[in-house]
Amino acid sequence: MIKDDPIQNVLYIDLSRRRFWVEKYPELFEKYFGGTGVAINLLHKECPKNIDPLSPENPIIFAVGQLNGLFPLASKTVAMFKSPLTGNLGESHCGGRSSIAIRMAGYGAIIIKGSSETPIYLTIDENGVKFRDASVLWGMGSYTVGRIIRELEIGAGVRTIMRIGPAGENLVSYACVITETYRHFGRLGLGAVFGSKKLKAVVILGKRSIKPKNFKIYREIYNEIFDKATKLPLMRKYHELGTAMNVNPLNELGCLPTKNLSTTRFEDAEKISGEIFAQKYLGRRVACAHCPVSCIHLAALREPYKHEPYFYKTKMVSYDYEPIYALGSMLGIGSVEKILKLMDEVETLGLDAMSTGVVLAWTTEMWKKGMISEKETKNLKFNWGDHETYIKAVRLIVKQPNEFYRALAKGVEVAALKFGGLDFALAFGGNEMPGYHTGPATHVGYLTGSRHSHLDSAGYSLDEKTVKEKLNPKMVGETLFEEEAWRQILSSLVVCFFARGVYKPEIVVKALSVVGYDLKIEDLKRIGEKILKLKYLFKVREGFNLEKLRIPRRIFEVPTPHGYIVEEFIREAVKVYKEKIESLPEN
Repeated sequence: MIKDDPIQNVLYIDLSRRRFWVEKYPELFEKYFGGTGVAINLLHKECPKNIDPLSPENPIIFAVGQLNGLFPLASKTVAMFKSPLTGNLGESHCGGRSSIAIRMAGYGAIIIKGSSETPIYLTIDENGVKFRDASVLWGMGSYTVGRIIRELEIGAGVRTIMRIGPAGENLVSYACVITETYRHFGRLGLGAVFGSKKLKAVVILGKRSIKPKNFKIYREIYNEIFDKATKLPLMRKYHELGTAMNVNPLNELGCLPTKNLSTTRFEDAEKISGEIFAQKYLGRRVACAHCPVSCIHLAALREPYKHEPYFYKTKMVSYDYEPIYALGSMLGIGSVEKILKLMDEVETLGLDAMSTGVVLAWTTEMWKKGMISEKETKNLKFNWGDHETYIKAVRLIVKQPNEFYRALAKGVEVAALKFGGLDFALAFGGNEMPGYHTGPATHVGYLTGSRHSHLDSAGYSLDEKTVKEKLNPKMVGETLFEEEAWRQILSSLVVCFFARGVYKPEIVVKALSVVGYDLKIEDLKRIGEKILKLKYLFKVREGFNLEKLRIPRRIFEVPTPHGYIVEEFIREAVKVYKEKIESLPEN
């Protein structure tokens, strides 16, 4: 590590006693780089076994890595906690300014424990923590809270503001944490953990700087990374269209989940494609700190004021492929404006877009099959494409006025176990399905991935690359294991996964040399596997069992570009993955 690098500092915050202190973990950061590697070690240490995820003992851990603040696209923060949605590992990654703010405040990680008796928000800088009363902010939407805090606190342009909406306050299991208005710790319910602690927001401001020992070598490696980041065709695509570019290709391939995965082609896909978003609605692009790509796309939603003809307000709504899938094709909504209105409501309330979309899609199918009535839905009638009903429904999910909406607030699997429809409840390991039905590898990835996310091992990418080949379970299980192990290195540094084509192993070795490491690619592989094993051990400690995971029957009923998926293939590939990870040493 760079001499005297404050990344070894871990800031502890006890909300119950309103006190804070700093502990140093130089060996931990040296061994695991930061990010996911450090966070999972701290989670094992700080999170008591079998605790309720909404109890004060559940820690919130934010961690950054050795490359944050030094190199382009090393722009993420890792959050780790016990998930209220799955009951085991909660891990979410977020961009914006959070990683730079944490590191420049002089910390490598922040651990928040305990619970406040009254609503609170924190301001953190190199001098420590201030505990602010948030009673007046409690109940407010995410946009309003951000605006008020921006006016109250110093540091415009360099601080990060993390906050929750009413969904987190009301402990919805898939509530998210919003940062800088347009970025999110989205999946697995960090917002509910904030809410359980009466923690409305966290503001972090840092003014330090990092000085590499050998500036000449640093500059050479920096330029190499910067050139790749700005010249690779895929990175250019991320800038121009973002991940919304996936809508048309996935629809044409027949793997765009539509209407609760009852089909994989959406008749209105072209109307909600990335190209249409960009041509007709793109308001501006923004970037995470220290990123030259600017892949964050904001759509301008123009809405008339009530009782004021010809007078409009314009909202900026961030979009990418996942919310377009979840709140668009998955719900049969074929209008950009309608999707944006639903996205805006989800954002205001502070919900994860993917989980919300899957929950609403399941509810719609339950309604259309006659398995629920107006008694359960509070007089709402669910039909594909009806965005106004969906907006009303998400408000009820947050308010939870009856048993049905309380179940929906706990996720689609809990709701289906209680009300039926389990065969078409699209959750994997308790986490709602991402937007790919490309073949068997994608679903093996959902099941085996530490976060049950498409980004754990990119099974969808393996499916797409091998669409003309005959896959076998052994190859799928081994390939996904190797990819997920490598991604532990990127998420420990912490590098955006969009930049995985830039940060190849040889580049990572070079970049780490700037901060004092002398490593080989084989060393990185070993470290990645160890981090992955630690995550697996935490999940198993909390009751997780790969072999007992439920597989939604719906995925076997709808063809993919690889044909129909066979359950035996999925089970065998999961078994191969399990054997690989369990064969790794525990120390």
